[in-house]
Amino acid sequence: RQPARAAPRLSVLGGCLLAAGLSPDPKLAAMLTTFSLAGLAGFQAVLGVPPALHSPLMSVTNAISGMTAVGGIMLLPALAARPRGASQLLGAFALLVSSVNIAGGFLVTRKMLGLFRRPDDPKEYFSLYGAPTGLFLAGLAALSATGRAGGVGVAGLASGVLCIAAVAGLGKQKTARLGNTLGVAGVAFGVASTVCSQWLAGATAAGLAGVGGIAAAGAGSGLAIASRVGPTELPQTVAGFHSLVGAAAVATAVGEFLHLAPLGLLTPVSIGAIVAATYLGAITTTGSLVAFGKLNGALGSAPVSLPRRNLVNALLSAVSLWAAARMMRSPTLAVGRAALAACTAASLFVGAHATLAIGGADVPVVITCLNSASGWALCAEGFMLSSTLLTTVGALIGFSGALLTQDMCVAMNRDIVSVLLGGYGTSATGGGEAMVFEGEATFTDVEATVENLKAAKEVIVVPGYGLAVANGQYAMAEIAKELRAQGVNLRFAIHPVAGRMPGQLNVLLAEAGVPYDIVLEMEEINDDFKDTDICLVVGANDTVNSAAIEDPNSIIAGMPVLHVWEAKNVIVMKRSMGAGYAGADNPVFIKDNTDMLLGDAKKTLDAIKAKLDD
Repeated sequence: RQPARAAPRLSVLGGCLLAAGLSPDPKLAAMLTTFSLAGLAGFQAVLGVPPALHSPLMSVTNAISGMTAVGGIMLLPALAARPRGASQLLGAFALLVSSVNIAGGFLVTRKMLGLFRRPDDPKEYFSLYGAPTGLFLAGLAALSATGRAGGVGVAGLASGVLCIAAVAGLGKQKTARLGNTLGVAGVAFGVASTVCSQWLAGATAAGLAGVGGIAAAGAGSGLAIASRVGPTELPQTVAGFHSLVGAAAVATAVGEFLHLAPLGLLTPVSIGAIVAATYLGAITTTGSLVAFGKLNGALGSAPVSLPRRNLVNALLSAVSLWAAARMMRSPTLAVGRAALAACTAASLFVGAHATLAIGGADVPVVITCLNSASGWALCAEGFMLSSTLLTTVGALIGFSGALLTQDMCVAMNRDIVSVLLGGYGTSATGGGEAMVFEGEATFTDVEATVENLKAAKEVIVVPGYGLAVANGQYAMAEIAKELRAQGVNLRFAIHPVAGRMPGQLNVLLAEAGVPYDIVLEMEEINDDFKDTDICLVVGANDTVNSAAIEDPNSIIAGMPVLHVWEAKNVIVMKRSMGAGYAGADNPVFIKDNTDMLLGDAKKTLDAIKAKLDD
């Protein structure tokens, strides 16, 4: 089956490459080479990142995607500090919001990774890397001041390498914080190489002062926002920063068009890149804002959409193709303005509408898709500006987001098209009626739960989104600490799609001080349930639903789940007996070895902790 699916895709890819060969632009082949090699390097780097670090990975790639600042700098005036005209004002806006994203994104990543530090971890001296970074930047400035342009290319190369190394650093807990530091240096080199390039092209001190002022204002705002964000708000903050990358990509694309069109310098390749950056950037902007609202609780998790929403989205997405064709036929300022305005408005609607129509359980997939889209928007910007740096970084982010999306879909046994188009069920769901599981649930209380936990030798805790909603992570961490002090081998099991963002539960537990070495992924711990005395399920449902295995017609049939029912005793803590986001009844609730402990997770955990302290 796999070759049968892969062969047509490879044929289409080959056709696209041959079509690219029709372009008379000699730079296109070089840019495609850069894109392909950077994408492969990024793909391999992301493969090594464990699920526990997926949230920091998305945060650091989002911060790196702030390289959209490069496009903004190239649109700013070379001889004056104040931007004038629509193109320059759009460049100033792109630089401003990109700087917010860069500074805020790296600080958010640092705070996330700081949560994973243990008291006995050795002291880190990553600040010492500031010395070689500063020396390199000083050397680059000295070379540029003497009119030597070679340093610009070297700095761009160093920037791309460091950004890829930053992602690779997220592959281990011990090197993750170093990875964030390398990312900061990589972005600094990229922005510095662009500033020096502008200086060599004739920019004056006044023009560079304007660039510095805008960047400083944006970076200050980003640091202020990120410094006020608490650990619980980190995932939605990443989604919010995503929207800034999209907005910067749109501003740069439109600004570049307004700059090139009056000069008659538009080519089919540049027009295609401008429209692609506008389309992808606009979708990223509004899609990320909606995702932010869902994660922040401002918007409900239930899907909301217009009738025949897929047709509506398809027709509106086709506006971008019409815009590109219209601009290629008539590359004039008036025609381009109207076409880009239509493309931007339609794409902004598609981003919001498509994300609103996706239910809460699929939000992790949407977040990774938007992360990938921001990378492709940056790639399009690279083709538009003939920038190998932006193409390299964009490919890195695009492929990393795509790989994370694939991981999320595999963890749910879902197809990405089904998720984005609002499909139901998994790829293994049959066509018949779902099984009706009969039986009665048994209930327990806090006192009995505490007695059972004290008597147990092996305990596995399975947290879900309900733990995050109830803010019960601190009480859970205290319970785990006390039981482990009493000799209980207590560990945590995390499903890849637990929560509303990849790795959200790992960050949540780290925030509460749970050591990361007792927080295990599904593949690492699933075989251990059969040797477990008690499995405590806290706010999880679909990820522990045995119907995925027992019912071929279930809406979640074939989905990899945690085998909690194999434990000797299962205690499920939930607000009610209701189904999860997928809408499938959970037969685990009525199994003979399961006891239900209903109520608010935080209040119940607080009561268990108090009883343990007695």
